[in-house]
Amino acid sequence: MPEYKAPQRDIKFVMQELLDCEKHYQKLGYEDASLDMVDAILAEAGKFSEQVVAPLNKSGDEEGCHWNDGEVTTPKGFKEAYQQYVEGGWPTLSQNVEFGGQGLPHSLNTAITEMFSSANHSFAMYPGLSHGALATIEAHGTDEQKQMFMPKLVEGTWTGTMCLTEPHCGTDLGLLRTKAEPNEDGSYSLTGTKIFISAGEHDLSDNIVHIVIARIPGSPAGTRGISLFIVPKFNVTENGEIIDRNAVSCGSIEHKMGINANATCVINFDGAKGYLIGEVNRGLNCMFTFMNAARLGVAYEGVAAAEAAFQGALAYAKDRLQMRSLSGAKNPDGPADPIIVHPDVRRMLLTQKSIAEGGRALVSYLAQLVDIVHASKDEKEKASANSKLALLTPIAKAFLTELGFECTSHGVQVYGGHGFIKEWGMEQLMRDTKISCLYEGTTGVQALDLLARKILGSKGEILKPFGAEVTAFCVENAGNEAMQEFIQPIMNFGRDWQKMTETLGMKAMQNPDEIGAASVDYLMYSGYLTLAYFWAKMAKVAQEKLAAGDTDKAFYEAKIKTARFYFQRMLPRAQGHAACVDNGADAMMAHDVDEFEF
Repeated sequence: MPEYKAPQRDIKFVMQELLDCEKHYQKLGYEDASLDMVDAILAEAGKFSEQVVAPLNKSGDEEGCHWNDGEVTTPKGFKEAYQQYVEGGWPTLSQNVEFGGQGLPHSLNTAITEMFSSANHSFAMYPGLSHGALATIEAHGTDEQKQMFMPKLVEGTWTGTMCLTEPHCGTDLGLLRTKAEPNEDGSYSLTGTKIFISAGEHDLSDNIVHIVIARIPGSPAGTRGISLFIVPKFNVTENGEIIDRNAVSCGSIEHKMGINANATCVINFDGAKGYLIGEVNRGLNCMFTFMNAARLGVAYEGVAAAEAAFQGALAYAKDRLQMRSLSGAKNPDGPADPIIVHPDVRRMLLTQKSIAEGGRALVSYLAQLVDIVHASKDEKEKASANSKLALLTPIAKAFLTELGFECTSHGVQVYGGHGFIKEWGMEQLMRDTKISCLYEGTTGVQALDLLARKILGSKGEILKPFGAEVTAFCVENAGNEAMQEFIQPIMNFGRDWQKMTETLGMKAMQNPDEIGAASVDYLMYSGYLTLAYFWAKMAKVAQEKLAAGDTDKAFYEAKIKTARFYFQRMLPRAQGHAACVDNGADAMMAHDVDEFEF
């Protein structure tokens, strides 16, 4: 099993050198988030992820969760590790001080989330959804609801879930059947079944707070009639004290491809007491607070998987001897050369490295936009940040999980036959990561959200704030000879992106299927171009550090070389996606349904 090491140097490079987190935090009023504090928190999070969380990864996968008469027990060691997580104050880090949080920036918590997820995906998911539950209650709950639920959720002694999917419907939430009957005391009785509920039942926390969508009798059909509710596993007083068991039960846990140590539950509500969040029939609007937070969280999972796969593959590639280098022996005193000398192994390792490091830059940037939305007093700045988040969230979620999964496949491949064997850990990483491509809307759903709802729905307006930022960077560096290998491709691909968008808008007016046929390729093109922008920015920082005589020469030279690999071997993939978009929907939609028979 690969030994995980938190990538502290690169995390600090992104936060401190690329994104200047110190200036960012001071501007937003996060006075306590000094570089010394940031370094100390990152160091402690690294230790916790390496020494407490990572050692449970393999054993948790092998043991899995246990279901017995509606109760779920997590694998050996998980409960103790979660207790240490709570005692260490990790759940409170970026939460509101009014409810017991430390009030530190969201973007600092993002770096920690990545470390925990790389170390042990299953473990990281238990507290992960609590952040979305907290954000939803804080944004849309009443003062009474906040006092009832937020302090214990912030503390981590309670955890949260998101309950959307039902057995007969997945993404099409308008088909839901869970109903909410009003009670005389203003609460509601919820009845229905939800499936695929991550961390829906477990033994880690004292209570589990479910955020549930349901339909109140008499509400309109479809998504216009959805309302949102807080439904705790245990009923509580107005002061958040547990009273008795609510009518919420776990019918079973799923037997899954991966993340076996995280309980994915069927949850039954049998007249369970719940509390309306927000307005009647406005539940889906409120739920997007949770979903957007969760989508960014899943994007981090893609980065975490790429990092873990790279670390495991790199260690093996340096050690494994196999054949001689095509250009002459590199290990003449040994029977063969280490496989890291072979170009195809380099291709896979550098793919992993470029996605892990480029993805880290992208999600860290998005996390800083969340900081701005939460803390800025400049309404124009907040509006720009919101626009960029709306555009880039579906790109980051879908692109980074698809590429993260590809990186785990490369991890298996680097190990060869050993990668297919459980003891090495690569096959678990691949199994655990695939779900990230499905969570919070599949890649296809994210692509439709991006192209249909966001870009075409805004008539391209949503592209302008981020597009202006990229253009400004290119103009600023137009005369920098050392940057031309990065700037010119961004400008060329950017112009093609704009033309592609305009052409699709015209095609869609004639045939709406053109949107669905193009959407995934359009998103992937957007992802490759977006990551190119962040790689160019990282290359510039590295060039400046080298020019200034920084002593960490090897790190910065490797950063420039990885940027060059990305532009020469990864960015050209976007051209294939552009060709598919240009070819249109005809070949995809030409078959009659019965022609798919075999």
